[in-house]
Amino acid sequence: MSQIALSCDTPAERRLKAVRLRGARALREAQALRYRVFSSEFDAQLNGADQGLDRDDYDRHCAHIGVRDLNTGALVATTRLLDHRAAQRLGRFYSEEEFALDGLDNLQGPVLEIGRTCVDPDYRNGGTIAVLWSELAEVLNEGGYRYLMGCASIPMRDGGIQARAVMQRLRDRYLCQQNLRAEPKTPLPPMDVPDNLTAELPPLLKAYMRLGAKICGEPCWDPDFGVADVFILLKRDELCPRYARHFKAAV
Repeated sequence: MSQIALSCDTPAERRLKAVRLRGARALREAQALRYRVFSSEFDAQLNGADQGLDRDDYDRHCAHIGVRDLNTGALVATTRLLDHRAAQRLGRFYSEEEFALDGLDNLQGPVLEIGRTCVDPDYRNGGTIAVLWSELAEVLNEGGYRYLMGCASIPMRDGGIQARAVMQRLRDRYLCQQNLRAEPKTPLPPMDVPDNLTAELPPLLKAYMRLGAKICGEPCWDPDFGVADVFILLKRDELCPRYARHFKAAV
């Protein structure tokens, strides 16, 4: 487990620490945080909502990591990780529910899938993500994973205008289908938007792009979450040098 702690310049001088979430109690903490974030921000239809949880059948096959505020003990960020061996036992990666992944079997090296990433709104800053990334780095290093893949979401509350504007930007700078092609099983419905329409990248998607990730195709419409999911692929030896310090042990 990473022992990184971070003091943030806030009135309470937050101290954040990366943690491995093991056991039923820790998993429920992660599921509860996911529920609070996803239900309030995406109006998501979540399994376990009657208990204030976001849970599914993948959780028990995944490793779960997070960030804890040492001053309060609260879990303030979390993500889950599904490696290629667990995916083989399941018969699929989670992303394959939304995308046909052409080329997945040809990737040279172990693959780790990241998903269900969320951060408490009060802790959304570079510091919290850096602490979470540090623990992800430890996992990448320990498993010798060469690829990190997963989905990043774009809200669709506006009917998809932001999603289409974001995709215009992503196609120009971050589209790469050399290693893998992701074909959405439920493409976004057609909509005419101006070519000069601009939109800010969602924070998590922006964080992936800064690390050096690429998108591998068009987004998939996820009606349960009310979002457009973009499939991303990060090749470990192509990490952006500026941000590789967050993965110090893994590069």
